[in-house]
Amino acid sequence: MSESDCVFCKIVSGEMESEVVHDEEGVLAFWNITPKTPVHVLVVPKEHVPSMEEVGRLSDATVRCIFEVAHEAAKKLGVTESGYVVRINNGPHAGQEVFHLHAPVMGGERMEMS
Repeated sequence: MSESDCVFCKIVSGEMESEVVHDEEGVLAFWNITPKTPVHVLVVPKEHVPSMEEVGRLSDATVRCIFEVAHEAAKKLGVTESGYVVRINNGPHAGQEVFHLHAPVMGGERMEMS
């Protein structure tokens, strides 16, 4: 998938609307349009990086910012006390549906982890 076809790139550029939770230089957090939990926010680098294999294209500061923004989003949405999950699915067998690196922040209900 190219940047021009990437739904997350379209959200970052403003070409597609999304409910933004946090906007930081290099990183954007927005609500997932198909949430799997009451809180389901996606934290993405603004630069198109399809997968973990290419994470080295991002600056160290941007990679750190992804996790800082994930925490800030969880705090803003009130799930830090009860707990939340931050994960990165990499590849189709891991459940990655959009091939733009993203860290889902999920919470708001008890989740069974396997």
